[in-house]
Amino acid sequence: MTEHLVTTPLTEDAVMELHAGDIVTITGHIFGLRDATLIRMFDQGEAIPSDLMGAVCLHTAPGVRKEGDHYVKVSIGTTTSTRMNRFTAGLLGKGVKAIAGKGGLLEDSTRLLAENHAVYLGLVGGTAASETMQIEDIEEVWWSDLMPECLWKFRVRDFGPLIVGIDAYGRNLYLETKAKALEATKRLRL
Repeated sequence: MTEHLVTTPLTEDAVMELHAGDIVTITGHIFGLRDATLIRMFDQGEAIPSDLMGAVCLHTAPGVRKEGDHYVKVSIGTTTSTRMNRFTAGLLGKGVKAIAGKGGLLEDSTRLLAENHAVYLGLVGGTAASETMQIEDIEEVWWSDLMPECLWKFRVRDFGPLIVGIDAYGRNLYLETKAKALEATKRLRL
């Protein structure tokens, strides 16, 4: 296990240095998105209002309050990624280099991440308080009619630690853990 401090936008070289089980901390920008945002982007075909080349996308629907024309963070936690698995190809096609969330992605996304030299970064559930503190500012909010499932641009410093759950070489810690658990269960039944 190696620790990495990465800065966004991510380069392919930086992504290829990340291996399953490594710890990552991010400084720069992270784009927050969730189901409604992804549906608007890929099912409804609305143009994405920002360049996602080299981006880190976080599955989230943050709690915020509005002060004038600016949104202020209240609680920005992470949500489960598997239900958004079907949008992985679209995000990677837009140049996204890391998807972050809880619970991993499905097996087909493991292949897509490897083909596109991208990674999945896992966060531990229940860490919204520390995640919120690591977000310095909400710089942009697009599609506010989807609140709180808008497209968000967060400026972050030392965001993490995140675990490389699926790397760009096709290694998936979620599938490995599941296989080990199934094997242990079989041994218990004997």
